[in-house]
Formats: sequence, C-alpha cells, structure tokens
Amino acid sequence: MSDKLNITINGFQVSVKKNTTILEAADEQGIRIPTLCYHKDLCIAGNCRVCVVEVVGQKRLSAACATPCEEGMEILTNSLKVRNSRKHIIELLLSEHNADCTKCYRNGNCELQELASEYKIMTQDFIELVPLKNYTIDAFSPSIIKDDSKCIRCQRCVRTCAELQGVNALTVSHKGDKMKITTFFEKNMNQVVCTNCGQCVNHCPTGALVEKNYIEEVWEAIADPTKHVVVQTAPAVRVGLGEELGLPSGSRVTGKMVSALKRLGFDSVLDTDFTADLTIMEEGTELLTRLKKALVDKDENVALPMATSCSPGWIKYIEHMYPEFLNNLSTCKSPQQMFGALVKTYYAKARNLDPENIVSVSIMPCTAKKFEAYRPEMHDSGYRDVDYVLTTRELAILIKQAGLDFNKLDEVKYDRLMGESSGAAVIFGATGGVMEAALRTAYEIVTGREVPFENLNINPVRGMEGVREASIKIEKPAKEWAFLDGVELKCAVAHGLVNAKAVMDAVKSGKADYHFIEIMACPGGCLGGGGQPIPTNPEIRQKRAEAIYAEDSDMPIRKSHLNPEVAKLYKDFLKEPLGEVSHHLLHTKYTKRERY
Repeated sequence: MSDKLNITINGFQVSVKKNTTILEAADEQGIRIPTLCYHKDLCIAGNCRVCVVEVVGQKRLSAACATPCEEGMEILTNSLKVRNSRKHIIELLLSEHNADCTKCYRNGNCELQELASEYKIMTQDFIELVPLKNYTIDAFSPSIIKDDSKCIRCQRCVRTCAELQGVNALTVSHKGDKMKITTFFEKNMNQVVCTNCGQCVNHCPTGALVEKNYIEEVWEAIADPTKHVVVQTAPAVRVGLGEELGLPSGSRVTGKMVSALKRLGFDSVLDTDFTADLTIMEEGTELLTRLKKALVDKDENVALPMATSCSPGWIKYIEHMYPEFLNNLSTCKSPQQMFGALVKTYYAKARNLDPENIVSVSIMPCTAKKFEAYRPEMHDSGYRDVDYVLTTRELAILIKQAGLDFNKLDEVKYDRLMGESSGAAVIFGATGGVMEAALRTAYEIVTGREVPFENLNINPVRGMEGVREASIKIEKPAKEWAFLDGVELKCAVAHGLVNAKAVMDAVKSGKADYHFIEIMACPGGCLGGGGQPIPTNPEIRQKRAEAIYAEDSDMPIRKSHLNPEVAKLYKDFLKEPLGEVSHHLLHTKYTKRERY
C-alpha cells in the first residue's frame, strides 16, 4: 500500500506523504501560505485563520496548518475568496492592535506588520467604535516587557511556555472580545513562576512580548569619559549576530563582531569564553571532589548527581519546581557572572583602574541573563558584577545605530587579559557543550590521556534530542585518582525545560543513577536563547550548532585546562580551583533562602 497521496494545488498535480498538512504540502511546492499562530516548534492550534485555503467541494475555507491532505483533494491557496478572507482577517487583527509601529520595538521584524504590508491594508473596513482598550504594559521584570495592546491572541507564547518549557507562566483568560493572555491572578511577570528564559519573546509574532532593553544606558556609559566600559560576548552570539545583519543563519562572525564592538567605543572587548574555560576548571574540580567524598569518604551527604549552573533560566526553574535538589547544583556562578566579578577585581587591579569607574557590559543570547545580573548575590566584587546585559538583538541595534557596514569590517581579535579561550569554551553555546568541555578536561586530569573520542568530539552528548545520555569508563587513572578506576561516569544532557523536568523526575524517583547532568533552559542551548535573532526554528538552530562546532574545530586550543590566560589567572590571583578567592568571587551557595 502506497504511503503517498495524490492532490492538486492551484491546478498542479503533486504527490505528498500521508499525514502531510496542506501547509506542509504547499511549502514543499514552494508556495508560501501566511500564518500567525503556527510555529514549527509548537503544536498546531489553527486559531488565527490567516492560513485559510479553499478546498474544492467544501463550503468553508480550511486552515492549512491544521488540515491533513486527502487523496484527490483540490486545493486553491490564492483564489479570490481566499485572498479576501485573509485580508479581512488581517484587518480584524489590526482593528484591535496598537499599530503605532514607529514606536514599537519590533518595528521591521513583526509578522503582523509584514502581512499588513503584503496585503496592502491601506484602509480598514472593521474599525472599532471605541478607542483601543485600556491595555496595561508590564515592565516590572528586568528581562521581559509584556504589552497587551500589541497582542493578537495567537497563543504562541502560551503554547511555548507550556510545551517547550513546562512552566505555564502564561495562560488564556476570559472569552470573546475580552480574551487576553495573562498570568496567575493577572500578576506582573516578576511575581509569577517565570524563568525569564525569553522563549515567549522569541515565538511572539508581534511586539506583545519583547526583551527589556538597556541600549541607551550603554550608549551613555560609552559616552562618559570618566567610565571604562568593558564588554564580554557569549559564545552563541558569534553564530547568531549575523542573522540580524543580513547574513545567512549560522554565519560565524567572531572577528567582525569584535571589530564592531571596538568601533562602538568599548574600552576593552573581551570574551565570555575565557570564563567558560574557568568554569570548567572550577566545576570539574567540584565534580571530582564530590565523587571523592562519595566513593572514598563514604559521605552520604554529598549531593549527586551534580548539575550544571550556567543557565539562569534553569536555575530559576529548579528553585521553583525542585527546591529539594538545590544542593545538587554546582556552586559555580555562570561564566557571565564569573567574568563580571573578575572585571572589577582581577582586571581592575591589572589595569590599575578604580572598579567604581568600570562599567561591565555583557552581550548574551539570553534574556534570563538580565535577571541573573540583578540577583542580590551577584555583587561579590564589592560592586554589581555585571552592570548591563544586552541581547544579540540589542547588539545588532547598536551596530545599525552607529551606521557600521558590518560586511566591510575587518576581522579583529579580542583584547588580551580575559580574551583568550579554547574550543571547549566555544561549545558552551550548544546543548551538551558544557558537558563535553568538562569531560575533555576531567578525563585528561584523571587519566593523563585525552578523552577517548575521535578528534575530541564527544558525539553522544551532541545533537538536538531532548534528553541524551552518555557514559565514560575510567581506566588506569593516575595514582591520586585511583579510587575512580573502573568507575563508569554516567552523564545526562537536556535542553528545554520540559526535558529538564523529565530528567529531574527520573532523578527524584531514583530511576536515574547519573553522576553529572547538564541542563540548558532553551531549545538547542544558548544558541536558541531568548535573546537570539527572530525567527528561530529547528533548522536555524541546527545551522547555528554546526557553526559552533566548526568554530571549536578551528581553535588552536580545544581544552579548557590548556588556556594560558586561565593558568596565569590562577598563578597571579586565584591560586587554585575551589580556593578561598575562587569561593568568594566565583561561587555561590544555592539555598532556598538566598535564591528566592
């Protein structure tokens, strides 16, 4: 029996696989059907009706995203009836939408605006007899602004929060013309169980959900001659920024990005990858220390498995959902916060600067990093460790505002002192990257040999599956690590908080015997973060991941413990991993009292 169906689209006969929707069938033929509520990451909703098509023989138009193809179906995607219907639907959406586009943060990258332009909505047949409703703008969160006046009730954000993240901070309330996207008891975003991950922002088709931007504050700091402005850039930014500036998805723009930052006026352009390498040194030592306590000292109070602490969205999630496992978190701060603490101590001393006059800026693929920088415990330098966090999108805005032709910029290297990094640090930007970087270093420290995978590529922890598992058997370790001989180190990797729940439920039930867990809040890891270019989908995230791994392969140093600047940092300042200075600046104890 054939698994193919024969259908006709706009008079042309085509064959498609069974269970293919009309939307998918049209896309295969190079025919674009506009959508608003549909997104490849999410379940089908079919509630915006922008994607309607005409099926010959049926009285009503069908939603292409939710209608499966049937044998012999004749489909018209561009008939007069279809065009008129789409135009009226767009007009209806605009009639309740605050269409003051020049004041909207998403101006120029709004799906509703694009459709209004495409269908030439010059006048409105559907004009409300009353002004726009008295909508509210929730700007209390340090990460996300929610503007109900721009919401078209497509419910993408609700499905994102439920399906991808399993958080359910957003929901639908009321019916009919009173329907709205809201939160628990209509509280502000900073008062509900929101992880600040920004996936709702990435999936919103309009400006109803956007990041809280700090562009003007950064410009003011750069313009202040009394301030020394230091900027750090996360690994995933270099494979996302190009998309905002007209380049193909997955373009590697590291050198041009550094060049742009220098031209913007930053006093020092440094790399978060430096403290990603440092994180591996601290976190790897912490893992080995925990294993020693558990296996040699038989300390039953040791919290295993140990979980990574790089993702602030994940930290917020475990605080809310699994507070009993807070001690399982590594005490390491994220690379961003480690960097911030060192900028106002180690860097300030080396450059003979008063930390009071240093402004620490980070460019991140993540909206949760904005929240993380505001946490009360993130001031161990004696100052606020990171002053401003900009997303990849905000950096692109700075570059455009400065009038820089990105394609014509030279390739420039990062400044020294906290600007050197390894390939292991670069892969922090992809799901599984922290795990892979940690294993490259930990295995070599314990055995004196490279991790037994071709070209250092630990493929079991790579990929876009929601949960991945890997194990490495330790054989013939060095004398001081003899207690690990024959131990099979069991690891798990998860990305997207709905997958984090699956891992944590397995740990909670006792069904999982992992030693080490990496969890990233966003799909694909940081490269799919809430501050990355819009749109995002599985194909785009895959291209970014390929670029991340290509960057790693081209690096002269690919193991964190071989970073010479990290070695210098320990020699001159920190002395040793998990030492007194490290504990003070680079670690925080995750307890319920401190973290809420």
